[in-house]
Amino acid sequence: MVPPRRLCGFLTFLGLMLEGGWARLADPVHVSEYYSQAPQKLSLYSWYGSARLFVFQVPENTVQMRWILQASKGKGPKCQNINVTVHFRAGAPPVINPLQTKFGTNTVALPSFNITIPLVSSEPTNTFLNISKPVPGDWFVAAHLPKDDGKIEVKGFSAKCSYIFQPQMFVQRLTYVPVLEPNTSRQVTVSLLHPVAHLKIFIPENTVELAVQLTNCAVNNHPVDTCPVRLLIGSNSLPYSYLKIVNCSESVKCRKTLGSPPWMKWLQLTVESGNTGRIVSFDIEAYLTACRPVDTGYIPTILKNFTLSSNGVTANNTDIFGENMKINNTEAINDQKSCFRNQPVLREALDMASLRFLILNGPDVSVTSDYPVILLLNLNTRRDNGGTIILNLHLNKTSLSNENATVFACLSAGSPVISLDVNTMNCREALSWGYLLKMNTSILSTSLHVPYPETDRWFLTLQILCPNDKGNLNCQKESALVTVSTVLNPCIGDCGVYGECRLLRTHGYLYAACVCKAGWNGWSCTDDTHAQSYRQQLLATLLLTMSNLMFIPPIVVAIHRYYFVEAAVYLFTMVFSTFYHACDQPGIAVLCIMEYDTLQYCDFLGSVVSVWVTVLCMARLKPQLKYVLFILGTLLIAMSVQLDRRGLWNLLGPCLVALLIMFIAWVSQCVKRWHCYPPTWKRWVFFLLPGIGAALIAIAVYGFLETKENYYYTHSIWHILVAGSVVFLLPPDGFVVKPLKNSSIRKVMATSDKNKKERGQPFLGGAQTNLFWSVLAPSAS
Repeated sequence: MVPPRRLCGFLTFLGLMLEGGWARLADPVHVSEYYSQAPQKLSLYSWYGSARLFVFQVPENTVQMRWILQASKGKGPKCQNINVTVHFRAGAPPVINPLQTKFGTNTVALPSFNITIPLVSSEPTNTFLNISKPVPGDWFVAAHLPKDDGKIEVKGFSAKCSYIFQPQMFVQRLTYVPVLEPNTSRQVTVSLLHPVAHLKIFIPENTVELAVQLTNCAVNNHPVDTCPVRLLIGSNSLPYSYLKIVNCSESVKCRKTLGSPPWMKWLQLTVESGNTGRIVSFDIEAYLTACRPVDTGYIPTILKNFTLSSNGVTANNTDIFGENMKINNTEAINDQKSCFRNQPVLREALDMASLRFLILNGPDVSVTSDYPVILLLNLNTRRDNGGTIILNLHLNKTSLSNENATVFACLSAGSPVISLDVNTMNCREALSWGYLLKMNTSILSTSLHVPYPETDRWFLTLQILCPNDKGNLNCQKESALVTVSTVLNPCIGDCGVYGECRLLRTHGYLYAACVCKAGWNGWSCTDDTHAQSYRQQLLATLLLTMSNLMFIPPIVVAIHRYYFVEAAVYLFTMVFSTFYHACDQPGIAVLCIMEYDTLQYCDFLGSVVSVWVTVLCMARLKPQLKYVLFILGTLLIAMSVQLDRRGLWNLLGPCLVALLIMFIAWVSQCVKRWHCYPPTWKRWVFFLLPGIGAALIAIAVYGFLETKENYYYTHSIWHILVAGSVVFLLPPDGFVVKPLKNSSIRKVMATSDKNKKERGQPFLGGAQTNLFWSVLAPSAS
């Protein structure tokens, strides 16, 4: 059964689609599908984990996709007008930088495509985004609010405004797409009823060029020189579109040639008519140019006699590493020439978002000037795009004889770059984006970090070239050894000294991100623009730890007034608060005597119990009742702190209960004595009022003034004010010696002492006798 809320939302969504005339419900060629995910509450942005990530699966043969972005905010004065930023990316999570921080050295990141949704009313806001011919596969959507202001808010202390975001996806896909065979002409017709023709062609491995052309064009059965149609090759992908458009009406020869098309994929071809009232027919052809790998005649030892068996079928010398390995050097491939060399690579899975690529017979790779060397780095599963590709290259200087030669490397997804363009200093092809690196006798090592790589087959191309003004000269027989190290790690350098790598999850998808500390920022916590120096870190640590020494005066006062249990609680709080804050520091000035979780629990427990015993001590209860309440309250507080350490009621609940008990005790004393309690005005003016004032100021600082920037100072002030308030609020002596009123018992004890003194036996003096009976007497009020 569909929940009423979801059903209502779907009907509203369907109504919006029908109003725009976008849904083709009566078209048997198209199938409409609707995808939605549960709404999530947005947060102010402070690191990547603040963004809410959604994952959608776009099916094959999708020709149109519409995003419906629903955003809303709560009602009330806390809900201000705000902007919601939504990022899109196909193949991997978007790499975003809302804080405009610096990326680390050798880290490359394409800017994400994003839109901004303003929330100015409490009514839900619907924003639409249409994308034609989207690339199939995973699409990621990330949404967040503006930058976090850094204010530390007590959980449950003040009501927050809720900002809700829910993305929905509506797609139209084709039930059948004709296949265009290479080197085969196919006649296509577009008209008023069918203004768009869709085809697809499969790009096999080792394809270096694709050519598509339209010939024999006719309009209403009359041949024409220029065909009034548009040819579209490829699919749309964000942040960049790899869709190539050819306007055939502007040229007599309608032909498009693409270098290095994506291997082992279906490529979409679309022809759109520019004249809606005429029938346009034409022939479309596609030509593929293949290039076979160089046959070195060498097979690694571990692959000799290798047999792959599955379901009773045995295959020898199988293409298990994504390359054509040939035993017979004389085997010919028709219409193909050798233009690159494969280097076998073994993929080793280590952990979530963690891989290692091992070079067979490596790690050194022999690079020549004759042919580029291609290494396959397979990242074809969803769990591979939540980390960072880390590529390290090192050139063996002694192996390179020509000082003018340069080793170029290109890392690209989808297909390798066979021809490196050193003049433009990029290795981008028609339908792929590559990252160019170079090494020579001056630059022996280079690195590349690619966060959140697309789910695809990645290729590393290496070749020696001699770029100069006259072309590549004197590089015909050059060779060099390059050490290649490629891994996929969750975070770059484990986020460094001032960061922590965290594994995040959304709807079963796992990805990693860095959370920085001590003022450091950036994708891998390498931006030191606002970083704290070591002196600042040491000062912060000393302030937060040494301010706990202000609990020494309450401990001394409690012992002096015979409040030994209360003094023990204050000592416990002081010790664990000191070491908790010494361990809680974000920088390198850190000292942890035990596990962080244990120190935090003891600090929170000691703080709440200190408030509990102080207020009960002010109530001046009988010892038996007071200590029972001490133990019972401490057990309940220990349980609540374990359930939710930062909950408001962990402190507010025991404080209110203790104040209620104190109020009842004081009122009962007022009734018995027939005057105000505590009775003296000096007690109120010099002790209670200053203590209450210090406590109220401490609560105001803790609840309203603390931010991440001034935490070290404001929280230290909190320590000082709380400890100072205890000194003023503790009542007078809790162990009072008074003369005993029972004169007969005193006489008996005096006679007994006299007899023992005459016999030379030990006896109790008068002061000791009074002390003995005062222990049994109830506490004076």
